Amino acid sequence: MHDIRLIRDDPAAFDAALAKRGVAPQSASLVTLDEQRRATIADSQTAQTRRNELSKAIGQAKAQKDEARAQALMAEVASLKEALPTLEADEARLSSELGDLLAAIPNLPAADVPEGGGEDDNALVHTRGTPATFAFAAREHDAIGPALGLDFETGAAMSGARFTLVRGPAARLQRALGQFMLDHVAEEGFEQVSPPLLVRDEAVFGTGQLLKFAEDLFRTTDGRWLIPTAEVSLTNIVREQILSEAELPIRFTALTPCFRSEAGAAGRDTRGYIRQHQFDKVEMVSIVTPDMSEAEHERMTACAEGVLDALQLPFRRMLLCTGDMGFTAARTYDLEVWLPGQARYREISSVSTCTDFQARRMNARYRPEGEKGTRFVHTLNGSALAVGRTLVAVLENYQQEDGSVAVPAVLQPYLGGLTLLEPTR
Repeated sequence: MHDIRLIRDDPAAFDAALAKRGVAPQSASLVTLDEQRRATIADSQTAQTRRNELSKAIGQAKAQKDEARAQALMAEVASLKEALPTLEADEARLSSELGDLLAAIPNLPAADVPEGGGEDDNALVHTRGTPATFAFAAREHDAIGPALGLDFETGAAMSGARFTLVRGPAARLQRALGQFMLDHVAEEGFEQVSPPLLVRDEAVFGTGQLLKFAEDLFRTTDGRWLIPTAEVSLTNIVREQILSEAELPIRFTALTPCFRSEAGAAGRDTRGYIRQHQFDKVEMVSIVTPDMSEAEHERMTACAEGVLDALQLPFRRMLLCTGDMGFTAARTYDLEVWLPGQARYREISSVSTCTDFQARRMNARYRPEGEKGTRFVHTLNGSALAVGRTLVAVLENYQQEDGSVAVPAVLQPYLGGLTLLEPTR
């Protein structure tokens, strides 16, 4: 959510920042609507003040036995009483319209975010690790996985497209990956949380999925939403709170199922385990003061990279351009892992700083030490990592010619010392 006062102060700068995201100028209509709202508030306050003055004047007129004056003043009070509800209704309507318009505008990009229209305009930050070479033709995960327990047919028969039944060695690997990731992030100072998977409208609005992206979510018949990411639950822990500066930074992590309708992904990754309606993910959320957020973005991204380093999976970090960032982000790093079966890098993590954009929607603030007033916190979120996509990366990078898959050394303790996943089907 944006601050209308800042837009009024420098409308040209606001529109210029929106243009970088491909959004048409908005300041003129927003400022006009705000002026109407403020004028209505002023008229309402003037009417209330006049009504109070008249009440005193009526008492004085009656004390002076000036009945004619008292009746005239009472008539004016009656007129004001009739006008005030209309003014209040107009104020509520204008405030709602302004709020809806502001809520539909994406966050403004940070100064170092490259301009561009899509993923081809993203900037490479660095590449780490060397892609493995095989003495045989590397296969994609959907060719390796079924013999290890990725059962695409049964999942689809049970629940429809983009659902997979995971069993046997693949299920063990998936569990080990999730637990390892959670342990890794917790060691970096993130508090482990087991959050609700169903949330109310205000929670999803607070993190920016509502109202614009409702079609990407699943909703229950009683009006709750299945979380598309634990970012929603974790960030809303501080909703409508005033924190002390000493409490910050606050860092949360959770391993949860996530649910997405993939409404905008028709025809993309229809095969295999890359793009599912239900998947597990380890999420990180940080709540910080504004002066901490730049360093925290780097810290969180490095934490996610640490998971890939430990798994010895080649990857690269990309700085997303303005046209490829999410709605709430001011800056996003994507981590893309090398998949030898596809012979390409694929996204496995996104880490974003949202500045105070989500905090304004949630009314999450802190009180700086020694100050009476409050400020909005900054929020950041990122995955470390998407468990299903990491499973895909392990299958493809550690595949053996006979269909087995070597277990990364860091995962072996989570699998009772197992070093090789062997086909069972």
